[in-house]
Amino acid sequence: MIIRSDLSWTKSSYSDGGNNCVEVAHGGSGVMPVRDSKRPDPVIVVGGHTWTAFVSGVKSGDVA
Repeated sequence: MIIRSDLSWTKSSYSDGGNNCVEVAHGGSGVMPVRDSKRPDPVIVVGGHTWTAFVSGVKSGDVA
């Protein structure tokens, strides 16, 4: 999958503000690109439903 170069990346609100930042971008087509801010390549692409389940798990404390 080719990731568009014009994506707008957003740091996670759970990142500590230092070098441990996860960034996400809305990739369209039901996918969520995810990357490490200090090492932006490679990008991991997660399905939209999988991303939603992951975020719900983090918010509920089921995923640490």
